[in-house]
Order: sequence, then C-alpha cells, then structure tokens
Amino acid sequence: MQCPKCLYEDTKVLDSRVVTDGYAIRRRRECTKCKFRFSTLEQMELLDLMVVKRNGQREPYSKDKLTAGLSRALEKRPITQETFKKLVATIEQQISNSTSGAEVTSTDIGEIVIKQLKRVDQVAYIRFASVYRQFKDIEEFKRELKKL
Repeated sequence: MQCPKCLYEDTKVLDSRVVTDGYAIRRRRECTKCKFRFSTLEQMELLDLMVVKRNGQREPYSKDKLTAGLSRALEKRPITQETFKKLVATIEQQISNSTSGAEVTSTDIGEIVIKQLKRVDQVAYIRFASVYRQFKDIEEFKRELKKL
C-alpha cells in the first residue's frame, strides 16, 4: 500500500480490527520511510458476477446500483450509516451464497433485498416493493400492506 503523504511504496500493518460485524477489516498502517500513520478499510467485493436481467440482458454486478436503490428506499428513514453498511454487506453475502456460478438473476437479488428491507424498515420495504414488484393499482399495494 502506498503512503498517502510521501507516496513511498512500502507500509507496514500495525493493527487490524474487524468492523461491521465481520464484513470489513480496518487496518492501521505506517509508512516505513516517513513514519506517517493512516488507516485503510478492506471490504468484501463481488467480482466477476454477472446479473441476468428480466429481459435476458447480462451486465456486471454493481454495488453502486445496490446502494443507490437502497438509499432511495431508505430516504428520510431513521437508519444509521452503520446499519446501512451492515445491510449492504448482508445482502452481498446472501447474493454470493445464492449463486453457485458466475451469474445471478436480478429477480434473486430483488428478493434478497426485499427480505432484508422488510427486516430493517417496513416503510423502505414498501417503497422498494412497489417499484420492484411493479404494483399495477392501489389494490395490489393494499394487499402488500396487509401482509405486514
């Protein structure tokens, strides 16, 4: 890891701590040249995973798309940044566990997200479900609310 202060190529790890319920590691580092100390954060990343959309198109998995969708559903809801990070990590872990190969369907991802949102925030769950399940009328919306 390169030192952010002097750009020297060699740093050493002084300390490592598990954060976000085991989904990330924070490392305290020190530059071996200038002795500048800084922290890094390692997080799981799903690589080489293709998402098969409803129309049959394939595209690479995007954590940014997941977080954007969750952010919209959770907008103005009382959720901490820490809880949001845990939610994203839990969803990504379930996506990773749900696939035996290099592909996952957008439907599978949507169902995982809905299940986790329902557990975390019911208003966000309804917001997400109304878009994801494409409610056709108010009756479908009411039926979903009654399930809660």
